[in-house]
Amino acid sequence: MTIQERISGGQPVSTSRRGFLAIAGGAGVGLMIGFKAGPAEAATEAAKGAALEFNPFVKVSPNGAITVVVKHLDMGQGPTTGLATLIAEEMDADWSQMRTEFAPANANLYANLAFKAQGTGGSTAMANSWEQYRTAGATARAMLVKAAADKWQVAQGEIVVDKGVLTHPSGKKGTYGEFAEAASKLPAPVGSAQQTPFKDPSKFKLIGKEGLHRIDNDSKTDGTAIYTQDVKLPNMLVAVVAHPPKFGGKVKSFDDAEAKKVKGVEKIVQIPQGVAVLAKSTWAAISGRNALKVEWDDAGAESRGSEDFLAMARDAVSKPGTATAKKTGDVDKGFEGAAKVIEAEFTFPYLAHAPMEPLNCVVDLKKDSAHLIYGAQFQSIDQPTVAAITGLKPEQVTIETVWAGGSFGRRAVPTADYVAEAVMIAKAIEGSNPVKLVWTREDDTKGGYYRPFYAHKVKAALDKDGMPVAWLHRIAGQSIFAGTALEAMAVKDGVDETSVEGVSNLAYAVPSLQVELTTLKVGVPVLWWRSVGHTHTAHVVETMIDELAHAAGKDPVEYRMALLKDKPRHLAALKLAAEKAGWGEKLAKGRGRGVAVHESFNSVVAQVVDITIKPDGGVKVDRVVAAAEVGTVINPDVVRAQVEGGVGFGLGAALRNAITLKGGEVQQGNFDTYKPLRISDMPHVEVYTVPSTANPTGIGEPGVPPIAPALANAIFAATGKRIRDLPLGEQKFQSV
Repeated sequence: MTIQERISGGQPVSTSRRGFLAIAGGAGVGLMIGFKAGPAEAATEAAKGAALEFNPFVKVSPNGAITVVVKHLDMGQGPTTGLATLIAEEMDADWSQMRTEFAPANANLYANLAFKAQGTGGSTAMANSWEQYRTAGATARAMLVKAAADKWQVAQGEIVVDKGVLTHPSGKKGTYGEFAEAASKLPAPVGSAQQTPFKDPSKFKLIGKEGLHRIDNDSKTDGTAIYTQDVKLPNMLVAVVAHPPKFGGKVKSFDDAEAKKVKGVEKIVQIPQGVAVLAKSTWAAISGRNALKVEWDDAGAESRGSEDFLAMARDAVSKPGTATAKKTGDVDKGFEGAAKVIEAEFTFPYLAHAPMEPLNCVVDLKKDSAHLIYGAQFQSIDQPTVAAITGLKPEQVTIETVWAGGSFGRRAVPTADYVAEAVMIAKAIEGSNPVKLVWTREDDTKGGYYRPFYAHKVKAALDKDGMPVAWLHRIAGQSIFAGTALEAMAVKDGVDETSVEGVSNLAYAVPSLQVELTTLKVGVPVLWWRSVGHTHTAHVVETMIDELAHAAGKDPVEYRMALLKDKPRHLAALKLAAEKAGWGEKLAKGRGRGVAVHESFNSVVAQVVDITIKPDGGVKVDRVVAAAEVGTVINPDVVRAQVEGGVGFGLGAALRNAITLKGGEVQQGNFDTYKPLRISDMPHVEVYTVPSTANPTGIGEPGVPPIAPALANAIFAATGKRIRDLPLGEQKFQSV
């Protein structure tokens, strides 16, 4: 396989989850490695002591530092460490040499190969970069070795590289830094893969190894890591916006007399989203907003509440869906001859992303340019959106990506909502000052773009042996893509795949399967939320399978294994989790153990949850044992951290998270009313990975889906009560 083939064809292009982003892309990625500065530019950079560009992903400084250009946003999930690991491994560099910087907005060079657009999401960061970044590292290494061979007048194959030091049997020795200038002037090797072969996995020193110091640990510990809130530009004003309390509301009129009296307030402007107050400090801007008097026009606003939405969803799943997402076999025939039929209904609320860093964005708008600084998750959506608002060309819009304190999907919006808002403010003041838009926690919680609410109704038929022969599954909820510019491409025959994923591709062997969907129209903006549709479909499928196992009188793990006999990755993860958890051990009264296994984003995660019913009837989650089948593990500690984080994230939603509306207004505001999981609630988590030599798959999201159903199944084991509505809230249980 040639270098170009590795880059453009090494990873399959997926459209099953977020392939919609292909419309924003246009990635001329086939010649990425051949792109670098010419000899003249290289000499100039060397004279300055600057890093020399070998390809779009690798720079080497005369002092030996190697900078990896990271095309993915790091929101805490670790791609900076992962991508640097791939480069360092193939370059045989020392970890202490490695540096990182975020890539600029340029889809031609830095596209996500799974999307054909520049963006981060769908747990694709490492999977789509696996061969691309290894190729970049191997190519840079080959160029450095050739430069040394040319200087020493020896054969390239005689040179050995270890920890960034090149040596030759003759005694000649040199560092990467010494050969950086000469190597950067060389043409990148192309053609035969033998010219830059990948390192044999048996010789890996970094990939898959324990103890690698995460590359962002130091800067995040000593405070030198730059987040949007740290950015300060000359004459910059901080903006906050008074948004309508109901989605779809508009400004009817406003009185800013009192707001203008607040010290530090400089400008007040109306934008489509509301009224923006710009001040010299964040607090002054917030105080000015508090002093505003705004009259809202709610004529076109959503005025219903959560009870109305759920009632509508329950009614929808009580009858056939408006679209069929999946149909195999004949479910009607399966039910006719069933030995037993089990039915259940489930409901799920809106959920907020609630990252620790609320939304923010810095915009410096000029007549012929716009420069943005923020945690950019989808440059290929944001860049053209900014261009459209300002009348600039996309290439006149530059995006400087900085660290982000979480996202869970919230920073990747088809409408580029908060980025567009920041640019509209800058445009409203005619670019007189750079603007930093800041959303408070309350803005973030009440701002919409939630995980959609859903109702499910499942009817399953069992044969005389207790095995499922038919499964009718109805789902009702909002479409993430409806009403966006991406609807025509992402919604096919009335089916938004993000509403049904996880059940339309049911892993269990059921002869007859029918999945129906009814998409409801509600004026509350919705968005993908960490693990997207799998957040609710996994809960329904895994608790139903558990219920079928109980009805059949069979062990839940053995029952699953029988239905997954043709799914080796599921079986491997399930067996490993059950073994490590001690499945089958007898537990004391008041304790319960539950299991779930689910595939999402090409990865399979199984989890076993141990719980205790407290004296007051509450639930204490004691222990979670997780096993992940994610292909080749690049950074074991990052994988563990992501699964641990997914457990905490999913537990918070299962136990108590919900966004509710009353009369169209969101009732939650801060962490006192939308309560994240507290450290005192976090169970002991053990994470194991299934050994594999396959290419890496995703890990940012797959740890979330199994936790709620495993918890629910543990509660059933302890109490005999099935959990069909989330969150648990203030429910009390009694041991059996």
